[in-house]
Amino acid sequence: MRNFLGILFIVLSSTVSLAQTQLEYKLKKNAVFTVKQNAKQIITQELDGASHILTNKIDGVLEFKVLEVRDTTYQIALKFKDLNLNMTSSIQGELMDVHAQEVNKNDMQSQIFNSLLNRPVNIILAKTGDILEVKGGDSLVVKMAEASGLEDEFSLNMMKKSLQKEFGSEALSNSYKQMTFIYPSKKVKVADTWKNQYSGKLQADNTWTLKAITADTANITGSAKVTINVTEAATTMKLAGTQKTNITTSAITGFIRKMTVEGVSKGSSTMTQMGDQEIPTTIESSITYELLTNLNEPINN
Repeated sequence: MRNFLGILFIVLSSTVSLAQTQLEYKLKKNAVFTVKQNAKQIITQELDGASHILTNKIDGVLEFKVLEVRDTTYQIALKFKDLNLNMTSSIQGELMDVHAQEVNKNDMQSQIFNSLLNRPVNIILAKTGDILEVKGGDSLVVKMAEASGLEDEFSLNMMKKSLQKEFGSEALSNSYKQMTFIYPSKKVKVADTWKNQYSGKLQADNTWTLKAITADTANITGSAKVTINVTEAATTMKLAGTQKTNITTSAITGFIRKMTVEGVSKGSSTMTQMGDQEIPTTIESSITYELLTNLNEPINN
């Protein structure tokens, strides 16, 4: 009998591990998810044996509220609840230190980023996590530009063009796909892999693997080949590299509980004042997303 039960347990365990699952978002109307984001980016440029290191740190709090549940998509309101930015140069020292919740009337950047808070943009999210549409990003950019206090039309338009690249509808869509677009369109079992892509300044060809699944959570890892193409008025940057992702998601809602992304890319950059000279450039980045609250599901840490 003991042998029989042992064999039965092994068979049942194997059946569970081989079972196929549809990994996807399973969200309910009015569900609210609050996510903490921490990001660090180190840009190193080498020129004639000397290094210039630029360090960017961003942390913020994002709120996702499900406004509407459709057959294959969700309409979600995305808000920035907090945002802090710090930029330092190994040569010039601190270049930026902004805390969006702390408004300084004498600091244009402070006023611009404060105007970003608690202004929702609507996203259409597929069950795979692909962001199909963003509405409201462009009007958000207008509000931010107006908060700068600039009055002449030319400067205001220049400000809008600059902000559009980071906070416009298309830019927000490309940015947050990295956090949401993680699921396959077909059922998978443990050890299965699938692929997807996202674009923007950072373009990634992703391969995902389901490492483990329980009744409560799923663990997914990702590897990607990435390219970075930035073209600004004063500088360009072209790099290629790799990215590694580790995700724990809720098997109940499909929403991430924790996600870490590590990447290294190498290539070159050019600056207008230096003509066409290519400067060897490396970018190391790390991003963490962590679910703080979900009003419909307790989180056990």
